[in-house]
Amino acid sequence: MMDLQGFGHLLLSGALMTIQLALASLAIGLVIGLLGAAAKLSPSPFLRIPATLYTTLVRGVPELLLVLTLYYGGAQLLMWGASFFGYDEYIEVGAFAAGVAALAIAFGAYATEVFRMAMLEVPKGQWESAQSMGMSRGQTFFRIIFPQVWRLAIPGLGNLFQVLLKDTALVSVIGLNELMRQASVGSAATKHPFDFYLAAAILYLALTLLATLVTEILERLSKPELRGRRA
Repeated sequence: MMDLQGFGHLLLSGALMTIQLALASLAIGLVIGLLGAAAKLSPSPFLRIPATLYTTLVRGVPELLLVLTLYYGGAQLLMWGASFFGYDEYIEVGAFAAGVAALAIAFGAYATEVFRMAMLEVPKGQWESAQSMGMSRGQTFFRIIFPQVWRLAIPGLGNLFQVLLKDTALVSVIGLNELMRQASVGSAATKHPFDFYLAAAILYLALTLLATLVTEILERLSKPELRGRRA
């Protein structure tokens, strides 16, 4: 039986912070992934080459290194930029902002490949058919292409989000009070590390199962043929 000795609220507050961190990173990462996929499929080398370098570099670097780099190096970068405008005061980068930026950049790199593969699955003839009906490229993408891309990308994005949920634990190293850090605090205060880390593991598992359920619901909603079928 787990004995959290009145520190259970720490884990709940940490779980809430984990959810906020994951959702913020997801929102930004999806935008990065969609733009990255469009850039990698662009005929222009000025878009395609930087996008390829981005995905290659980010996928080859540990997420922990990204977190540390953005947290400690982000302040220096901002101060360097601000110096051009005559501002010479210290600029601090918050742990939440650095964590969201790092996780979003990492998620975006993998989401780029998911979106890219989904875009390649859509027949090119649909572009020509829509444009022959008078639609602009923007209208064609958002009305015809994107709904299909989204449907094809949901399973892969769902898997990436589950990885993202677990990667939020990395942000504990820069002091953000997410689930893993709060488990560490409770463990140190009560001298019961097994109870707190087991409770944290159960909460992570619950969040992962919830993410799986949401992914399945989104898949069902995106496929009319599955809407009336029970899981």
